[in-house]
Amino acid sequence: MKTMKMKIASMFVIIMYIVTVAACSKDDNNNDSQQNATVQQTITTAQTGSWKVTYFFDTDHEETNHFTGYAFTFNENGSLVAVNGSTTITGTWSVTDSNSSDDDGGSSGIDFNIFFASPPDFEDLSDDWDIISVSSSKIELTDVSGGNGGTDFLTFERI
Repeated sequence: MKTMKMKIASMFVIIMYIVTVAACSKDDNNNDSQQNATVQQTITTAQTGSWKVTYFFDTDHEETNHFTGYAFTFNENGSLVAVNGSTTITGTWSVTDSNSSDDDGGSSGIDFNIFFASPPDFEDLSDDWDIISVSSSKIELTDVSGGNGGTDFLTFERI
């Protein structure tokens, strides 16, 4: 009887080991690779051509009109330039994954980071936006504000 209990205990240990090893899937590394590829695809897409803001909803107000006439260029060096006639506003941008030090820790996935120090309308764009979708002609972003809990939406479309 003692031998039977030892065999059962051994089988239990072996089964638990197999279950534990199976839980450590190879997909974890593939997800990192896929995430890095998506980060790079988003960067490449943003750097291609100029963009305009076609929708900006700030918590409880649509404010798209604050950016009418501006052409946004996402430069390879991390600078973000908005030009409207003789007016040029410069900021910075980046795309980071959720493991990055730039992430606010409140979301998973990829962040589209924008920073403008001024003017106030452009400061409203400064955030670590979550990506809703990216295509060759449109970048849709969202953010849940930490202070008031409101949801913001920002859409760029290629000019």
